Amino acid sequence: MRAIGIILAGGNSRKMRELTDRRTVAAMPIAGAYRSIDFALSNMTNSGIQKVAVLTQYNARSLNEHLGSSKWWNFGRKQGGLFIYPPAVTGDSWWYKGTADALYQNLSFLRNSREQYVVIASGDCIYKLDYDKVMDYHAEKGADVTVVCTECTNDEISRFGVLRLDEDSRIRAFDEKPTFSESTTISTGIYIVRRRLLIRMLEQCAREGRTDFVKDILIRYKDTKKLYGYRMNTYWSNIAAVESYFRTNMDFLKPEVRDYFFRQYPGVYSKMDDNPPAKFLAGSTVKNSLVAAGSIVDGTVENSILFKKVYVGKNCIIRNSIILNDVFVGNNTTIENCIVESRSYIKADAVHRGEDGVKIIIEQKKGT
Repeated sequence: MRAIGIILAGGNSRKMRELTDRRTVAAMPIAGAYRSIDFALSNMTNSGIQKVAVLTQYNARSLNEHLGSSKWWNFGRKQGGLFIYPPAVTGDSWWYKGTADALYQNLSFLRNSREQYVVIASGDCIYKLDYDKVMDYHAEKGADVTVVCTECTNDEISRFGVLRLDEDSRIRAFDEKPTFSESTTISTGIYIVRRRLLIRMLEQCAREGRTDFVKDILIRYKDTKKLYGYRMNTYWSNIAAVESYFRTNMDFLKPEVRDYFFRQYPGVYSKMDDNPPAKFLAGSTVKNSLVAAGSIVDGTVENSILFKKVYVGKNCIIRNSIILNDVFVGNNTTIENCIVESRSYIKADAVHRGEDGVKIIIEQKKGT
């Protein structure tokens, strides 16, 4: 092993609206049977990284339950393993104040390791990447820090850190979440850095009261350290906004996206539940949709994703929607352009349509 992994999974996003009232973004369900963090964890194990720390904080119960056993991602070894690090109350610390502070508060994980490199990734991104190839690139360039980057459309540029690379792919400018930029090259939140260098930079940040990894390390050191960009030209999406989350899930209705993630080697792994196969009753119609195990469909489902244990009643119409886990949809209900929160109970004869964008539906049965 030449690297350890750290996944930053403690963040919240106001752009997710009510969806993060119950869970952190990294625990958001994806593609019918996965969680967002599964993709980063799968990339770690597929790249031969056997020792991974997940830094949690905001609304972490659902994420902690999902990560209860490391065997699903093949981390259950005598050497290495999967480590969950929430904020710990000590004499000097209380709550993670930022990404750099989260890393600093878990400095013992870095100090007690012997691997040369650290792979830092975000838990709210959907992609496949061989980190080993990025480490080869990092060594070839003699880089201090390598930032994995990709291209982005101008309408989403304000959500990301924007990079300007020279002809040798060295980072010459780094602008964090600008309102406008001529460059469309963005950081994916994946970094390769030498372990000992990272320890020194984090210690310096702590002495100066700095807490943010991007602003206080990457941007601050871009002229004094050798920062390089590694261009990623395959599928990548950050789900930390409702519109992006909806679009990313809908991308999995495309055969080429499903083939890339679930049929092409290496695979994506997740915690498995013992649910029966999905059941389609006589008269039901399903077109261009994903229906997860444990679901029962007695209506019409089109261009939608039904997660685990969803019941769709008779004469229902579900179009262009995402129905999260354990949802009951009563008879004669119409749902279009919506996200239905998990464990919702939709009464019969209801009509829900997202007229001006995606509508989030949260309804509970009385007495629950």
